[in-house]
Amino acid sequence: MTYDRELISNGNPMEAVVGFSRAVRVGPYISVGGTAPVGPDGKTVGVGDVAAQSRQCIEIIKAALEQAGSGLQDVVRTRVLLTNIDDWKAAIDVRKEYFRDVRPVDTIMAVTRFVNPEWLVEFEADAVIADWGP
Repeated sequence: MTYDRELISNGNPMEAVVGFSRAVRVGPYISVGGTAPVGPDGKTVGVGDVAAQSRQCIEIIKAALEQAGSGLQDVVRTRVLLTNIDDWKAAIDVRKEYFRDVRPVDTIMAVTRFVNPEWLVEFEADAVIADWGP
């Protein structure tokens, strides 16, 4: 079976500099890379607020999935990366708002830092379009 490949961009200028896509869809499979809490203006959303940053990350992921012909209902895995593991509950409480019924698998981990020191959290997601037809 052969699948098509679609690169999903959200217009981040770093995509061209670093050579990455916001998401990649191959057939029914979609991977959304590390998603930082950045607004359309390129500035960090919710400086100092893990919940606000988590919400922004998930909204960016939602938009990328929709651009790929999917949505949050198709998410099968999320990853939550935090600079302070003690912030896990604030991030997960926001995650629950979006995924309470979908219930994808999840990994929560701490990292030393992100490229931008204002970022407290990043999210990643993988999805499989359930009603995919060739």
